[in-house]
Amino acid sequence: MILRPFVLTALAFFGAIATASENPLADFARHVRYQDVKISPDGRHLAAGTIIDGKRHLSLIDLADGKAVNVLPRDREELYEFWWASSERVIYSGAVHAGGFDMPFLTGALAVVNADGKASRSLSGNAFVVGTPVQPDGTVLAQTFHRGSADGAFSEIVRIDEVKGPVDHFGEAPIRNARFLVAPDEQRMFAWAEDTDLRLSVFYKKGKGEKFNLVFPESGEHGRVVPLGFERAGTVLLGCAGKNGLAAVCRWNPQTDKFDTVPGSEGREATSVEYTFDGKGIFALRSMPGRPALILLEKEAPEAKLLTALMQQFPGDDIRFVSHTQDGTKVVIAVESDVNPGAFMLVDTQTRKITPLLEKAPWVDPTHMAGMEPIEFSARDGIPLHGYLTRPPGKETAKGLPLVVFVHGGPYGVRDSWGFDPIVQVLASRGYAVLQVNFRGSGGYGETFLRKGWREWGGAMQDDVTDATRWVIEQGYADAHRLCIFGASYGGYAALQGVVKEPDLYQCAIGYVGVYDLRLMFTRGDIPQSIYGDSYLKRVLGEDRDELLRRSPIANLDRIKAKVMLVVGGKDQRVPPVHGKNLHFALEKRHVEHEYLYESNEAHGFYDEEHVRNLYEKLIAFLDKNIGTAH
Repeated sequence: MILRPFVLTALAFFGAIATASENPLADFARHVRYQDVKISPDGRHLAAGTIIDGKRHLSLIDLADGKAVNVLPRDREELYEFWWASSERVIYSGAVHAGGFDMPFLTGALAVVNADGKASRSLSGNAFVVGTPVQPDGTVLAQTFHRGSADGAFSEIVRIDEVKGPVDHFGEAPIRNARFLVAPDEQRMFAWAEDTDLRLSVFYKKGKGEKFNLVFPESGEHGRVVPLGFERAGTVLLGCAGKNGLAAVCRWNPQTDKFDTVPGSEGREATSVEYTFDGKGIFALRSMPGRPALILLEKEAPEAKLLTALMQQFPGDDIRFVSHTQDGTKVVIAVESDVNPGAFMLVDTQTRKITPLLEKAPWVDPTHMAGMEPIEFSARDGIPLHGYLTRPPGKETAKGLPLVVFVHGGPYGVRDSWGFDPIVQVLASRGYAVLQVNFRGSGGYGETFLRKGWREWGGAMQDDVTDATRWVIEQGYADAHRLCIFGASYGGYAALQGVVKEPDLYQCAIGYVGVYDLRLMFTRGDIPQSIYGDSYLKRVLGEDRDELLRRSPIANLDRIKAKVMLVVGGKDQRVPPVHGKNLHFALEKRHVEHEYLYESNEAHGFYDEEHVRNLYEKLIAFLDKNIGTAH
């Protein structure tokens, strides 16, 4: 394949970007305009998820004349996800605002509409599409659920026809709450899930009429493995543990049972796989050691050469193949970065032309955003830790900055990644450096690293955040007298526990939908409502109620010297508002002045744009008052 230079054609659907030197906070609170774009198999139409008047519509665009038709699911619903089943029809799922929640929830119902926006109708209920066939034939594969209970449901893969609905069944999963991976031949497949003791079991069947067999129990020789994708040669790629428990990718041959590590993958947890356009091979693995990284498995594949050339065309950006035509001659790519929310472009692989299509957030000017710099240091016990430091635009080399330590939620299996983050940009745009750290327990660094965070709420996980803060101070990046710790969910816990455990380190703390009484985790919220959830809490928190109280911010208020702000969602089912309310009342009882923001219709993280804007304004006002330039 001889690579020719790309030609950037005239703008197609791009809008004007913001040009103000400081973006209004309302711009960061807006939902992105386009969340996904997929080209039809014949290349004549685009389908896009588009926010219009606060609701997500399905936009169907005729590429010949640029005309678009917007489709909104039934009354009170909006678009959730969509797939081309053929060149003539799109299958989509809906979401609904229910029970007074500001955030919409997936309904599980599937519908279909013609490419011209006409003849929309229901197809199936309680189904979730898991993949589309390599050769579009008017069907998609979906996962359907039945025999459900509080502890989950059994499910199976069915083929759903764009006209007839469900037409074929592939057999029930052998375990509740299963996830599926289906091979391109639609015969082989994996099903896997954790049992009630949280041990992962991976099942495999080699043909449609065959039974699922347990191939990778977590207690087995290879430990905890997760299927990633099927290769052209019949082998399978799996997320696995490499040397010293570090994340890696392994290759398994179902015919010979050979199992080995993919060269160059150790120390990198695969975030996704890149399939060839015929859907039958995997040409690359994606990972996130600091910035996005690519491990090429088939270097001579046309797709590998194309992606490599596009990365050279857009240096500093992350390039992803989003969708493509059946013959692979037209490809929709996403171009994203830490300063760019993202843009969708159309690549003609024959003429080498790139046509800009749609911007996710055209009101954001990347030249006015702040870049994220990966950092690496060692915790007090020698464990290597990774994270990111973002400094304000125009102050990329500045020292002695006011610093916000922004702790991610989860905490287990979740991580901070390189990319555009509205909250980080809000803080940086107002003059604050932002520190993010992937403390032990975070995802992306292997099962051993993750398990080091078990039962370390307020312990080693908290110490990792402290060590990161002190490291940034030692490097001279932050002013030791202008530090605030902030986070949501677990991050909210870490923010308040941070000023409990290190009362002289931080000047303020912001807890956003946070956990403040660890004992309540076993009695309130959606996690303890199932055997799985109860087992999870016992594993990661422990069962000693006295110890749980000792590690709870609400039991240690006398140690807090920092100024406090609490943000609570009234309909939060993950961390019920009783956490924030009880802490609020306890502070009031002690006559401790603090900021308190309560939104009755918000859940585990604010969704409504006006509520988010108001949150950002109060965050900045609180920071300015306590660690701003006046100090």
